[in-house]
Amino acid sequence: MSILGTLREDLQAARGHDPAARSDAENAIVYSGLHAIWSHRIAHRMWAVPALKGPARVLSQFTRFLTGIEIHPGATIGRRFFIDHGMGVVIGETAEIGDDVMLYHGVTLGGRSLAKEKRHPTLGNRVTVGAGAKILGPVLIGDDTAVGANAVVTRDVPADSIATGIPATIRSRRRHDPLVDPTSYIDPAMYI
Repeated sequence: MSILGTLREDLQAARGHDPAARSDAENAIVYSGLHAIWSHRIAHRMWAVPALKGPARVLSQFTRFLTGIEIHPGATIGRRFFIDHGMGVVIGETAEIGDDVMLYHGVTLGGRSLAKEKRHPTLGNRVTVGAGAKILGPVLIGDDTAVGANAVVTRDVPADSIATGIPATIRSRRRHDPLVDPTSYIDPAMYI
């Protein structure tokens, strides 16, 4: 996809996820989440070139200074990614993020190990992570999952689920899932 096409998709994602978004021009100027994502896309390409790893880290730290959002240049991020508000978001080096993912402020996609291996989470497509949530370690968050505000997730979460609490408990998003007691259904809107 072209650079212009990617910018358009990112602006469209902002409009689709934030009811306060008014115009593409305004969003491009004032949304720190968009600035952090755009800077990351440049830093990530630099990271792929061994001689540019240092400058890529400098760019990511400068972006952190400007936006309050820290995305390691080694992190892999899919299309139409959106960070709402953004302040305090941290995304580690080996994190992988699918398409159409949305994070709120204060989210950490962090590690639990100092080993030089895959140590950060993998988020599937269409995942939403609520404010202040911490997803730690090389866990997999399945497609169409919501992680509630301030949840702490340290184990895999299957697709089409809701993870809430400390430590996170996991429930199906579907009201009529035969494996889930219908009285225990949690409306995802309560946690996001």
